[in-house]
Amino acid sequence: MADTSDIRIGLIIRFKDDLYNIIDFQHVKPGKGGAFVRTTLKNLKTGRVIDNTFRSGEKIEPVRVERRKFQYLYSEGENLVCMDQETFDHINIPVELFDGKEVYLKESTEIDVLYDGENIISVEIPLFVILEVTHTEPGFKGDTATNVMKPATLETGAVIQVPLFVEIGDVLKVDTRTGEYVERIKNK
Repeated sequence: MADTSDIRIGLIIRFKDDLYNIIDFQHVKPGKGGAFVRTTLKNLKTGRVIDNTFRSGEKIEPVRVERRKFQYLYSEGENLVCMDQETFDHINIPVELFDGKEVYLKESTEIDVLYDGENIISVEIPLFVILEVTHTEPGFKGDTATNVMKPATLETGAVIQVPLFVEIGDVLKVDTRTGEYVERIKNK
């Protein structure tokens, strides 16, 4: 059994009979009273984010998880078919585990799958992906107001907001956490 001194970002703990990932924490030592640790926890099943405060020295239950590399192959109904990078076995992963981020995956993208024993508890896709623009309206010359954005459809079907200078055929770097345009890698 561990205590609050073992808390770190990315640690998975069992809390209130569910598995939670520690997203953020802050150790607080007020001038009066005992120290405590303020945490932000993400439920691995529902994706719900909660804040919780642990007293300093309070016991927590870390969960040992195994991280395996998989390669996304294709979508099949309510599942995404992925291949284990070591054994080359194919598995079906329910689309709900991707939290809507499956729209940024193209074939052969490498993902991480977290296991608690034999059960899949979470899926992590890359933080940034490189995707090509397949459709967007042309920007107009002289329309240079700051931060003017327009919608663009990417090769995976995802629609994001991009600056006016982006054209069809441009290759973009996209942040999968927020779904935002980061930079243009290559223009056509």
